[in-house]
Amino acid sequence: MTSKPATSPAAPTAPTAPAASPAPETPHPTPDDQRRAFAEAVGRPAPAGVTTRRTHLGGRPALELTPEGASETARLLYLHGGGYVIGSPDTHAGIVGELARRAGLRALSLDYRLAPEHPFPAAVDDGLAAYRALLDAGTDPARLVLAGDSAGAGLAVATLLAARAAGLPQPAAAALFSPFTDLTLSGESIRTKEAVDPIFTADALRAYADLYAGAGDRAHPLASPLFADLTGLPPLLVQVGTHEVLLDDATRLAARASAADIDVTLDVHAGLSHVFQNRYDTLPEAAAALTAAARFLTAHLRTAHLRTAHLRTA
Repeated sequence: MTSKPATSPAAPTAPTAPAASPAPETPHPTPDDQRRAFAEAVGRPAPAGVTTRRTHLGGRPALELTPEGASETARLLYLHGGGYVIGSPDTHAGIVGELARRAGLRALSLDYRLAPEHPFPAAVDDGLAAYRALLDAGTDPARLVLAGDSAGAGLAVATLLAARAAGLPQPAAAALFSPFTDLTLSGESIRTKEAVDPIFTADALRAYADLYAGAGDRAHPLASPLFADLTGLPPLLVQVGTHEVLLDDATRLAARASAADIDVTLDVHAGLSHVFQNRYDTLPEAAAALTAAARFLTAHLRTAHLRTAHLRTA
């Protein structure tokens, strides 16, 4: 992830030099500037043993990542993070490839439309279209799982909600890394964890929310799935670090899911920061968290498959 100034869409201007004719102030970075900086800072190639192929899904570009020995029938739909403004399947090829490799799943990482060019609900529309396309292509929902990080984790929940509203069956499970689920920024950790979060500030998150939601309702359940009725969603895994301003987005989502009778697992990792899983090659806790997420997804794939097979033979 990038540093606090680099991730903020409204980063402060550089101070002028103390000279008789001061240099002009550095302009605010454009979304394209931020996307380039983010790609340079966090972009990781797919790991060894994982092949990639560019494709399309639901009318949008996507990156298919296939580890050696991957399941022929099960699929992982991944939604990348980046505040709904930055990021792409390319910037997330490393973490998606690692998750896919550990789970033995073929993954499809969606290049959904980004704000401000395409504000809410464009990303949700793309997530739903991709999910529907997988089902239309013959993927059994019991053999399908979702995952995402940061805004992509929030988008994963919104996609599940949109699928439910459209009358589509739910997948076997979803794994959420440091989910951004509340565009109103009402969580206490937005303020109480700012000093220890090495990546985000409250102002940075507010700037992303401004670009994505615009003048719309930030509490809309598809923009801020924290406020949605979560009834009927599949089992959820939520992983979060204690050194991140989005801590309460994760813990409150897990609490609301539990209250809605959802099978939810909340893993809170002390002293770790936003989407720490991306440090899988240097941080043992990150590698362990990805392995735990892979095991969670594959366990629920097995359970869902067995349940479906039993219902078909009953």
